[in-house]
Amino acid sequence: MFTIILIIIFLNTLAALITVFRESRGISSTWTWLLVLVLLPIIGFILYLFIGKKISKENIFDLQKQERLGLRVSASEQKELLEKRQLAQRHSRAEKEMISLFLNTEEALYTKGNVVDIIDNGNVKFEQLLEDINNATHHIHLQYYIFNNDDLGKKIMRALYKKASQGVEVLVLYDALGSRTLNPQFFRRLTKAGGKALSFFGSSIPIVNLRFNYRNHRKIVVIDGKIGYVGGFNIGDEYLGKGKLGYWRDTHLRISGEAVHSLQTRFFVDWNAVAKLEDEKGYKEEYFPPFEEIGHTAMQIVCSGPESDWDQIKLGYVKMISLAKKSIWIQTPYFIPDESVMDALRIAIMSGIEVNIMIPCKPDHPLVYRATEYYAKICGSLGANIYVYQKGFMHSKVLSIDGRMASVGTANFDIRSFELNFEVCAFMYDAYIAKTLEEQFKRDIEFCEQATPEYFSQQSLWRKLKQLFSRLFSPVL
Repeated sequence: MFTIILIIIFLNTLAALITVFRESRGISSTWTWLLVLVLLPIIGFILYLFIGKKISKENIFDLQKQERLGLRVSASEQKELLEKRQLAQRHSRAEKEMISLFLNTEEALYTKGNVVDIIDNGNVKFEQLLEDINNATHHIHLQYYIFNNDDLGKKIMRALYKKASQGVEVLVLYDALGSRTLNPQFFRRLTKAGGKALSFFGSSIPIVNLRFNYRNHRKIVVIDGKIGYVGGFNIGDEYLGKGKLGYWRDTHLRISGEAVHSLQTRFFVDWNAVAKLEDEKGYKEEYFPPFEEIGHTAMQIVCSGPESDWDQIKLGYVKMISLAKKSIWIQTPYFIPDESVMDALRIAIMSGIEVNIMIPCKPDHPLVYRATEYYAKICGSLGANIYVYQKGFMHSKVLSIDGRMASVGTANFDIRSFELNFEVCAFMYDAYIAKTLEEQFKRDIEFCEQATPEYFSQQSLWRKLKQLFSRLFSPVL
């Protein structure tokens, strides 16, 4: 009997080693999966099947082969202009370093003269979106991680159906796992009117989707190539504060200007990754109309995902944190930074820079939330100001530094957003925008409890144990 047990342990360990090392991954993730597979022989392999298996080489190729459709100016041209000091001339050295970073790692084009409206309320966001949809004359391209079949989802769908019936091109891209409760028949009326709706990384087996990782977490809307949206709100009643988490605090951007071209390009790349050949989209002038510089905001639309060897958005976060001279402001529902981000925050805190981090008071994913508490406690012990939002659920993904540059998008401060999901953020070089976001943070503090070291020390032993346990799985959460 003892010999049989030893053989089983040996075979399980061997299988774990083969399973983990056959795919390239980070050291922390490798050790975490080895721990799971060795200590949980059957359950561990089931978990690995759902959330551990990496994206296949074939799918990576399918995504990478898409060209940067529609870009009139190449990244290489902008790099050359930047080296000659003929690009971004009015920007500081720090801002030029950010611009160069994204040009080199993601070919994210620098745009200027944009108009940006910051939206922090779901009712305001969807009222404006519906107005823009109703005013569309040529095309509506809409991409969300979650698209629910509820009152808001039906309201959006009725507006899309109406425009498709009028001959406006309507394309809807939704994530198959994020919108897993959505029956494809929901789009039947739209498709009969001439619109199209596709799921990203769906499953051939109805309801069952084994791909928990590598989800398209982006939220992008482009209307007539002139108006774009990006940020944290999905489509569903809960984003109006009607869900179990109560009031929903989020941040979204409505953009007019050349940056909309970058959002259009990203939508096309994602759409073409799952569309049939006859449905693929490419450059047409009506998709990329010329713009006059009517605003003052310079920005780059930066995307990241598992198809790239670079974690572009994470690199942007680390770079911004390292450039801060006075203050750092972070709002995120999930705060599970990897070592590089933690090191950047440690250096900032120990250098005397004011670091402010705001997280929710309640979990929508319990294991993730306990890990968030753990890392927030670590930063708080170093000297960061930790605020726990009490009014409802904090879902905003914002980073701002020194009142001079900021990022708003879909990427959280966690390893999943950095490495496993397809994300998009707008990095903005505009003091007015940065200061506006920081003022909004300060207003949100009125609804927060500050998490001092005493706040964490008074928590129950069981809660602290859950935080420690959750932290062990942070590389795969």
